[in-house]
Amino acid sequence: MSTATAADQRVYNFSAGPAVLPVPVLEQARDEMLCLPGVGASILEISHRSAAFTAIIEAAEANIRKLLGVPDDYAVLFLQGGGRLQFWMTAANLIGELGAFKGKSADYLLTGSWGKQAMAEAKKVAPVRVAYDSSGSNYDRLPAPFCAGEPAMDLDPDAAYVHYTCNETIQGVQFPSEPDTGGVPLVCDASSDFMHKKLDVTKYGLIYACAQKNAGPAGVTIVIVNKALVADASPNLPIYCNYNTHIAEKSLNNTAPTFSIYIVKLVTEWLLREFGDLDAVYKQNQMKAKLLYDVMDAAPDFYIGHARRECRSLMNVAFRLPSDELTDAFLSGAKKRGLSDLKGHRSVGGARASIYNAMPVAGVECLRDYMLEFKNQQG
Repeated sequence: MSTATAADQRVYNFSAGPAVLPVPVLEQARDEMLCLPGVGASILEISHRSAAFTAIIEAAEANIRKLLGVPDDYAVLFLQGGGRLQFWMTAANLIGELGAFKGKSADYLLTGSWGKQAMAEAKKVAPVRVAYDSSGSNYDRLPAPFCAGEPAMDLDPDAAYVHYTCNETIQGVQFPSEPDTGGVPLVCDASSDFMHKKLDVTKYGLIYACAQKNAGPAGVTIVIVNKALVADASPNLPIYCNYNTHIAEKSLNNTAPTFSIYIVKLVTEWLLREFGDLDAVYKQNQMKAKLLYDVMDAAPDFYIGHARRECRSLMNVAFRLPSDELTDAFLSGAKKRGLSDLKGHRSVGGARASIYNAMPVAGVECLRDYMLEFKNQQG
């Protein structure tokens, strides 16, 4: 009789999101599912206004503040609706008819599919400007100075904010650092590289990230916002879509996604316990990405990277093979090896390996070894 455990049966999951979670987090959630310690009920059953859940959400916030160095004049919010709601909500709170900076425009950097969608939603609220657009090359690059030979951002110094997507999950394009906006507040969709490294939160007016890539499961969106930036938004905004509602009510205006926030707490505890800080997380993320990019760089006509080298993502490694037939064979062979969800997005094709914080080094090494073997088999 087989003695294989559930953990033994797990594949290496390279899905772009929902994505891999740390095994210790899954095991703890399993062990506590029936009954939270000292509570007598499951996390799925307790009230979002109970003392037990208050302790959970406060711990999740404290962990995020510690990991990212979030100062007291910034709120950490746990919302719902994903990044798509934030596309509209940021604009509505800042530049819409009821926004804090009514009458102003905003600049958008279009470096991938998600930045394009963010701007499309913002345009429903108020006029916005395109400050950079790389759609002509299917979003494979960033503006100067990040990519040599590219035009610089065309920024409006009077804009209410500049919006950018720091890591484009589909195209595998990532900003290595914040764009210089000359003092204009920076609004960032950080969904797919949230907490992959330390950053200076004070350089941002607002950061939002759906959790299901680096921070937890689907169902909760984390927002870090400078309270002063949104203070003058009108109280006539829809209650749920007003950041000031959630700042005042500590993310408990409505029934919070209790289980998702509980997992965020466990994930952030795991990061602190396993790594200590995000500098250590970043070093491991750099190392994991290098394992794959070294293979691609050694065979650039076989593993054809989508993003330019200056802006390749540490989180989402996107590449094509010389033909659809080879791509299909590569993906089929990977699945047999227990390397799951490597198919690229339909707008880019090829393959994509999402190697978020929770992807173990061993998983990336297995993929690296398979890439080398597959290339050698093809001569």
